Amino acid sequence: MDDYGDIPPGERVDRAAWFWRGVRTSFSLPGLILCSAFVGFAGLAREAGLSIFEAVFMVAVIWALPAKVVLVGAIMAGNSLPAAAFAVALSSVRLTPMVVALVPEVRAAGTRKWVLYALSHFVAVTSWVLAMAQLRNVPRDARTAWYGGLGGTLVLLNMVVVAIVYLIAGQLPPIASAALLLLTPIYFLTSMWGSARERAGYVAMVLGLALGPVAHILVPEFDLLAAGLAGGLLAFGYHLWARRRQA
Repeated sequence: MDDYGDIPPGERVDRAAWFWRGVRTSFSLPGLILCSAFVGFAGLAREAGLSIFEAVFMVAVIWALPAKVVLVGAIMAGNSLPAAAFAVALSSVRLTPMVVALVPEVRAAGTRKWVLYALSHFVAVTSWVLAMAQLRNVPRDARTAWYGGLGGTLVLLNMVVVAIVYLIAGQLPPIASAALLLLTPIYFLTSMWGSARERAGYVAMVLGLALGPVAHILVPEFDLLAAGLAGGLLAFGYHLWARRRQA
């Protein structure tokens, strides 16, 4: 497709048509993979004792899947509310660079700030990757409509997926329920491993996997937070060491 980003702002574009193009974009291979991860989340939420309303509500208001998994993990571990909130906030900090990179791409001359704030809620790995790859093919005045169609559909679709899987999970044999629980960590591990651009990313994941059981034994109430901080800091130190070695 041609690059539509330089169409003059005054030229009329059909925002409704571009909104539906965004909706169609959500029905793609990345969207299907995301749905499979939410299948695992539904099983995890049921296992944690959450109601179907609470699980679906979490999909709507806490869109990024890692934050939901962290919160459910904190609930299952019996962590305090401040500790759970702090862990969820830390898991969401990684989205800030994505928002900073995406907003200039979707913003047009007359875009209102509240629209950008609302669209920022849809920023997560899948929607961000799809948007950054395809926004250049969308007229600038239609980009907010296109991304709204993409992000909104992904949220609504996975709300439905979580509700359906939650309802049928209780009728599945135990081995199938266990398989549902494993889908989420497998999705995260494989997607992060495949998207890592530097060796430090691989080091961070390996350290996190190794330090997780140790942190669970030493500080069970803060195991995810402790393993993540320790593994991340060690990986960052490795990154600095590798850069100095190459210099």
